[in-house]
Amino acid sequence: MTPKASGRIDFRRLTDIAPETLLAHMSDPRVGEHLPLQTFTWDRDMVAKFVAAKEACWQRDGLGHWAIFCGERYVGWGGFQKEGPEWDFGLVLTPDAFGLGARIARQALAFARTDDRIPYVTFLLAPSRKHFGALARMGAERIGTVEHAGAEFLKFRLETT
Repeated sequence: MTPKASGRIDFRRLTDIAPETLLAHMSDPRVGEHLPLQTFTWDRDMVAKFVAAKEACWQRDGLGHWAIFCGERYVGWGGFQKEGPEWDFGLVLTPDAFGLGARIARQALAFARTDDRIPYVTFLLAPSRKHFGALARMGAERIGTVEHAGAEFLKFRLETT
């Protein structure tokens, strides 16, 4: 069932969702298709480590990844993570919410534009991704290919100021 496009998008902490929800999301093979860093099988222990790592970003940087809801339905996770001096934006949606990506990204980027710490945002996308029209419409520019954590990514940058 696809979430209603008119539902309100809310950002909550990853600790606000049941671990089983995140486990089901990240275990779906359609989700892992464009995640080159996902070289392992998700289990409850991995979910706990993942949530702890994302919460550590909040403690360290005052910002991190959220659980994302459309209405009361969990549709994925994403947000901003500090990578060196840059704020990277990531978004991993449930398969039934793939069509909400641009809408969620616009709302998150509106948040970034109000935060003085974020003069620009980077996006790292798997080379398997072929469609970049939404990024172009938002004003993001491709700046090259980079290696991150042993995997190759296409890197884009969007000014927020």
